[in-house]
Amino acid sequence: MSERRARPASRNPVKSAWRRALTPPQPPEAQPSPPSAEPAPQNPAEPDSIVQAALYRDGVRVSAPDSLADTFRELREQPSGMAWIGLARPTEAELLSLAAEFDLHPLAVEDAMEAHQRPKLERYGDTLFVVLRAARYLDAPEEVDFGELHVFVGPDFVITVRHGAAPDLSAVRQRMEETPELLKLGPEAVLYAILDSVVDGYAPVVSGVQNDIDEIETEVFRGDPAVSRRIYELSREMVEFQRATRPLVGMLHGLIAGFSKYDTDEELQRYLRDVADHVTHTSERVDSFRQALQDILTVNATLVTQQQNAEMRALAEAGFEQNEEIKKISSWAAILFAPTLVGTIYGMNFEHMPELGWSFGYPFAIGLMGVVCASLYVIFKRRDWL
Repeated sequence: MSERRARPASRNPVKSAWRRALTPPQPPEAQPSPPSAEPAPQNPAEPDSIVQAALYRDGVRVSAPDSLADTFRELREQPSGMAWIGLARPTEAELLSLAAEFDLHPLAVEDAMEAHQRPKLERYGDTLFVVLRAARYLDAPEEVDFGELHVFVGPDFVITVRHGAAPDLSAVRQRMEETPELLKLGPEAVLYAILDSVVDGYAPVVSGVQNDIDEIETEVFRGDPAVSRRIYELSREMVEFQRATRPLVGMLHGLIAGFSKYDTDEELQRYLRDVADHVTHTSERVDSFRQALQDILTVNATLVTQQQNAEMRALAEAGFEQNEEIKKISSWAAILFAPTLVGTIYGMNFEHMPELGWSFGYPFAIGLMGVVCASLYVIFKRRDWL
């Protein structure tokens, strides 16, 4: 991709079938209006999806057109220039306009329209199509927010299509404009800067997730009942983070091989290898985070089970102690019931009752009460009720 082809001052009128399909039919020329007719309304302004468009020559910005049409026109007038167009959630009309102007492949344009793509690197002729998943850590809700970035890299243009809040490429553009010796290396240098920015953005996310895992470990051993939900939510984010970082390892190695094949600047190749090292390190950390969360979830389930077993054991012990008390109360109630029964019978004021006239009747009743109570006490004592 280092061999830059010069852009002719005017396009070839014979367009490809794809460009003809994208170009809407032109309406017939309007007849001149009579003098009394109302003036034709002006074309509406372009949507705010165009973040910034600029033209560069030898690493220096030469203009910043306000519209895509102006960008196309000025790029035609500067064959040795490079266009860097940044879009955020563009409309279909804008993407089709870019596709027609730069001969973008329809499959790549379709992916850029629909978004929700996995990270990948595709080559269509002399144009690279790169899909990246950016991430940022939100401190307040303690969660990871993911964005999607599509990059078209051609011989003399770079088009970025952003879906989501991340990444913010304004800092990348400023960095490149402050280092014209790097920017003049062409679209490949811009692609490197974008990759480096996205990968560097993973570092705060890794730090934030590491802090969350440390907090989760403390909550697990503290017995916080809400920790299971937090583990599950963070595990889902790590799955998404893994999908964003793991494909980048192979992508960057393929891009490095392409840079070597097309004799891209050696220093730029070194920079790209450094980005690949960072991606590999980040991917390994994400893998370790996911494994750690699985282990923490297992430990949490074990601790919850142990806590439930301890609570069941405490309930069983409390029930056993309660049964022992009930046994004692029941035993003494039965012992005291015997003399109460005898005394109640002899307390009835009937004139004709056995033993009322017997001189040994009272001692006999007292002895009967004592024998019954003693017998019940011995029986309950042998059964460990007392």
